Amino acid sequence: MLGFLLRLLPFWVREPLLIVLGSVLGVRLMYLGVHDHDWAAAGLGVVFVVFTAIRVVGVIRALRARRNRGPAAAHVDAAGVAGGDGAAGTQVQVQVQAAAGPHPDPAAAENATAERAVPQGGVPEKAAPERAMPEKEPNAWLQAVAAVAVFAAIGAALWLVPDKLTSADSTPKAASCPSGEHEKLPKVYRQNSRAVTGDELCKALNRPDLAQLLGTPGEIADTASSTSGTAPLTAEKVALPEAKVTFATYSVNLSATYNEMTTAQYVKLMKFGDEQDVRTLTVLGRPAVLSSDHTMKIEISLGGGATGGTGGPVEQGPLARTLTVALDRKDRGGYYDITVWSESGTLPDDSRLSAIAEKIIPTIPERPAP
Repeated sequence: MLGFLLRLLPFWVREPLLIVLGSVLGVRLMYLGVHDHDWAAAGLGVVFVVFTAIRVVGVIRALRARRNRGPAAAHVDAAGVAGGDGAAGTQVQVQVQAAAGPHPDPAAAENATAERAVPQGGVPEKAAPERAMPEKEPNAWLQAVAAVAVFAAIGAALWLVPDKLTSADSTPKAASCPSGEHEKLPKVYRQNSRAVTGDELCKALNRPDLAQLLGTPGEIADTASSTSGTAPLTAEKVALPEAKVTFATYSVNLSATYNEMTTAQYVKLMKFGDEQDVRTLTVLGRPAVLSSDHTMKIEISLGGGATGGTGGPVEQGPLARTLTVALDRKDRGGYYDITVWSESGTLPDDSRLSAIAEKIIPTIPERPAP
């Protein structure tokens, strides 16, 4: 269809159009091919440039042929004048010879003239149609300039739109929480009406302002994940949903433990553990405690090495800071854990963990105890 439309266009419109489109597309493809190391696109751009060069050569030849038409036409007109003079001489000679011959009767000549003027039937002869004037050809230069102006705008659009689309597509987007609609929940989630799922925790944790609350505004979430599991060593009788959101600087983990342990009992256990910098406080009117502990680092080999695809030893990871908050103000058992750590070992201020808890916990669905 496009080729049929191009064939309908005049030469001085079609060729500038092909030159503009070919040059713009060729240069653009070569630029993108070199920039993205896509040599197939660069080769295609070279093909467009060569095609355009061939069109340019054809237009130059047509312009030269158009200029050479002037002298050729003048030569033809001169030959026509010379031929006309010879015909005129012959006509004069014939007239002289006719004058030397016998003179016809004037009355007969007048009657003959009248008969030619009014033919039989009384209808005068129609005058011979005048010779039509040749149509004026359109200005080739105006056609070329108009075509270049119109399709230069199209070429500019083809040049600029990919940049805008590329910049829009390359803009990083924050990670979203996975859908847990088809996740099979353990039996304890149906037995404990207070328990929320990991998907609900992820939606509460993955806030648009979480990076700002951490003190790293401008960062976006790289990953967001959640699980709806159970606490270890409880025979799957204690629900333990978790959600995790990672940034370039920090990683944040939110979990909820639905057991009968109060925050006061948890603080007493910390005194016998390895937790560091334990500090009690109140968040949202609920008892809370801050503690520090190292994360665990596990390296897993996929095979092909000396370990034969087995996991490596468990190593000590970077230090993490955890804020534990009771599920309710009466501290009847159960708690939330908000843990923050970084690969570099740096930690945000404790006030930022409290601010995160004050923003996140009210958005977690709270269900009445059975």
